[in-house]
Amino acid sequence: MSFSSDEVNFLVYRYLQESGFQHSAYTFGIESHISQSNINGALVPPAALLSILQKGLQYTEAEISIGGDGTEQRMVESLSLIDAVMPDVVASRQNQQNQQKQQVKTEVQDTNGEEEIIILSVVTSNVGVGVAMNERVGDREGMEVDEQQQQGSSTGGSASAVEIPASKATVLRGHESEVFICAWNPTTDLLASGSGDSTARIWDMSDNSQAPSQLVLRHCIQKGGTEVPSNKDVTSLDWNCDGTLLATGSYDGYARIWTTNGTLASTLGQHKGPIFALKWNKRGNFILSAGVDKTTIIWDAASGQCTQQFSFHSAPALDVDWQTNTSFASCSTDQCIHVCKLNVDKPVKSFQGHTNEVNAIKWDPQGHLLASCSDDMTLKIWSMKQDTCVHDLQAHCKEIYTIKWSPTGPGTHNPNMNLILASASFDSTVRLWDVERGACIHTLTKHTEPVYSVAFSPDGKFLASGSFDKCVHIWSTQSGQLVHSYKGTGGIFEVCWNSRGDKVGASASDGSVFVLDLRKL
Repeated sequence: MSFSSDEVNFLVYRYLQESGFQHSAYTFGIESHISQSNINGALVPPAALLSILQKGLQYTEAEISIGGDGTEQRMVESLSLIDAVMPDVVASRQNQQNQQKQQVKTEVQDTNGEEEIIILSVVTSNVGVGVAMNERVGDREGMEVDEQQQQGSSTGGSASAVEIPASKATVLRGHESEVFICAWNPTTDLLASGSGDSTARIWDMSDNSQAPSQLVLRHCIQKGGTEVPSNKDVTSLDWNCDGTLLATGSYDGYARIWTTNGTLASTLGQHKGPIFALKWNKRGNFILSAGVDKTTIIWDAASGQCTQQFSFHSAPALDVDWQTNTSFASCSTDQCIHVCKLNVDKPVKSFQGHTNEVNAIKWDPQGHLLASCSDDMTLKIWSMKQDTCVHDLQAHCKEIYTIKWSPTGPGTHNPNMNLILASASFDSTVRLWDVERGACIHTLTKHTEPVYSVAFSPDGKFLASGSFDKCVHIWSTQSGQLVHSYKGTGGIFEVCWNSRGDKVGASASDGSVFVLDLRKL
């Protein structure tokens, strides 16, 4: 049995996709010419690369446990992947085990000249084993420290007291692949979700609905004069302000506009390659999109035509956010942020300072401050009044995936609450920031895997967070305490609140979407 380089490349590409490394998967796919290989991806099972590696380890273990003469030797303790590719390490470990085995039984003469067999457990607990034991004790102590940190003085509350039982959640099944995004309609309890199965779905979660119904929005492309499924991920979706239209962006390079009854109203085709993000402006007359083709586009929502295309980034554009109805910011893997305006040929402002790709950007509710987060592990706050950042917030120890502003502060519906910024990181924590002071107010540490999504309740009093540990946590923004917790069946990509603030929706890597009705708790 042997692998071709094409097959190995395809397994790595599929692993990156399944792990949620969408940008890396796309880049690797382009460079390794995945699209030109003749591999039928439908025949490759999920987690194929990990499965093959695991079987390889088991084979290597079995091989080592059989002596050169074919007799079975003592099995070495379970191999790690690194061990398996370092035969010298494996050999030395096996020699050490053989020496220990010989030392276990030692014959000595007692004072009467009689033979005694003494099990020298002290001898076998030699320096090497002692060190291993010390390391394990150290690991355990580290785990205990971690557990204490997980409890966190700022998190408070008993996990069992806040846990939401499975019976209290409504699980929505229908998607056939991971569900990357979900968003509530701003006026009714319709929940939209977008998936790797090349569909978006609209779920009716209103109280007068006997059982949640679903509309399936199939993303198709023209091929040979007929419509066929695009077989590409739906990467982004956003409702317009009055909830009458849903826009979706896809890896097939098209943005689409749908009505609430699932009818395709427009197809927007100008990007060359996957769309990573799209947003309606507040007035609802323009849609903004960002793509792998390094451009951002403002679309006329009524006609579906490209109004203006901006080509200022030197690498894929990852996120966009409107500042006003006609101006916006965009960020990219090129580490730059540009602020652009309709009918203006060049950026009206550019911000530089990040040292790795910028994953997300968000304007505060007033459009005065722009927050950005990056793989460089920093969170930065920018103002149109200056070129350098207002705050450079360095507290996370891994990549920061996304950020959200609270819907509070001067000029909002909640003027008496301070403006807060939330950041979600691959270091498994969420941080809440007082942006005026540039200080971290709370570190929320209950998650145990990367946190992909955070969302404030409409009144700003609560924050929902979703992680790949399969948990959705709901926190008090005032105290930082954990209020509710629910464990789903897949890693959480997105969390969102309905307009009344009494339901939380979440989408997961196993194809499930679920809704937590907080009125029932």
